[in-house]
Amino acid sequence: MTFRSIYQSFTDRVAERPDATLFELPDGRTISYAQTAQTVHQIAARLRADGVAPGDRVAMQVGKSPEAIALYLAVLAIGGVFLPLNTAYTGAEMDHFLTDAQPRVLVCAPERLAEYAPRADDALVVETLGTDGDGTLLSSSEHNSEVYPATAEEPAAILYTSGTTGRSKGAVLTHGNLASNCAVLVAFWEFTADDRLIHALPIFHVHGLFVAMNMTLTTGASAFFLPKFDLDAVLGLLPRATVLMGVPTFYTRLLGDERLTRESTASMRLFVSGSAPLLASDQEAFAERTGHAILERYGMTETGMNSSNPYSGGPRKSGTVGKALPGTEIRIVDGQTGERLPDGEVGSIEVRGPNVFAGYWRLPEKTAAEFRPDGYFITGDVGRFDEDGYLCIVGRDKDLVISGGFNVYPKEIEERIDAHPMVLESAVIGVPHPDFGETVVAVVVPAPNTRPDADDILAFVAPDLARFKQPRAVRIVDALPRNVMGKVQKAELRKTYGDLFTG
Repeated sequence: MTFRSIYQSFTDRVAERPDATLFELPDGRTISYAQTAQTVHQIAARLRADGVAPGDRVAMQVGKSPEAIALYLAVLAIGGVFLPLNTAYTGAEMDHFLTDAQPRVLVCAPERLAEYAPRADDALVVETLGTDGDGTLLSSSEHNSEVYPATAEEPAAILYTSGTTGRSKGAVLTHGNLASNCAVLVAFWEFTADDRLIHALPIFHVHGLFVAMNMTLTTGASAFFLPKFDLDAVLGLLPRATVLMGVPTFYTRLLGDERLTRESTASMRLFVSGSAPLLASDQEAFAERTGHAILERYGMTETGMNSSNPYSGGPRKSGTVGKALPGTEIRIVDGQTGERLPDGEVGSIEVRGPNVFAGYWRLPEKTAAEFRPDGYFITGDVGRFDEDGYLCIVGRDKDLVISGGFNVYPKEIEERIDAHPMVLESAVIGVPHPDFGETVVAVVVPAPNTRPDADDILAFVAPDLARFKQPRAVRIVDALPRNVMGKVQKAELRKTYGDLFTG
């Protein structure tokens, strides 16, 4: 069977039903598949005029819009490598991505052009794209409908991720990674052209772009395209929609509103939750209120989706992320020896399959260290299989914090805090939060003969950190708990401060 990329599958749908609605916007406007294809061709021409050749990176840091999705498709169409970046990243954070990925084009929001224009040179073109169809990227009258014949092995995107040490790493996802994972999810979740998806996720990470949008674009479905999660908007759309893909925060907020009922969700067939653990109490309350069991799944930047609770043919078990998706293999091993562990025992989660990324951008040694000789990827997550073979995520073997679905890496925040003149050292942890799943807390040891103020520390780090990374609480202590090897025991800190927001 001939390989079809995400972009080629999109063009298939355009040819079949050009007038079908792809996007429905909050103001009532609709945008068809054919209209989106025209915008893709326009952007593709502009990118080629900017010198983008196959393999070149195109970075995007813009607000959510149909045109931003068209930019993604245009990059794929001309053989470029798409690099979506969080709109909350500061200029200092962006410098790392631009230096590391060396994109040919950076597309930014019009209001940030003055900030990024000085970075433009012979190697980097800076374009703008607004959320109202504005920006230099759309100013060309040229159109390019040629399609680069990408193979499954060629890179399609780079998504930046990180552990708790060092700078963010670029995970290189191939056209095959994206297409295979999308096809499996479409079949497993029975997604069709008749589906009407409520899309309230960001489009700079796996869930919003490579799960929700890829499934929509390749099946001919339509999306109610919201700039962000808006409770009133989502509740208003539920009677017309069939699918909602969200993070636990979405469901917490829906449960807080009496308009969430069996009647309001009667047309819905699937509620998906991911990016962070869903509270069992929320799962139970949602089922009681609506008659729907939220489907939890497990994925990550480097692999897309790995496992899912069943859509049909089995129970959706709270506290689990289901079984491996078709074509993907998951095993639990001893993290030190690599020996497979019996079901029920907790160990390192490892994954193998066509969904697993090609490696870290320009980091061959790091890539080699994260793979077993038999091709399994070491996820860094810890879990176990229950008695039914469902995967349960126990935690992470690194101290990653997931707040509101966004990855937060403590080391980066600690470095900023430690630069404060009144701080000797700090430890950043994640603690449970009723709205965000987890949130960031900083535990700080003062420099000798100083008395730092928590608000002053927060103000000090704020200019260099996206809002979701900024601590929601600072605690001043005399010393950090350490083991005999001198390593800070963050588990002890999590116990001490674990009920700051839930107690």
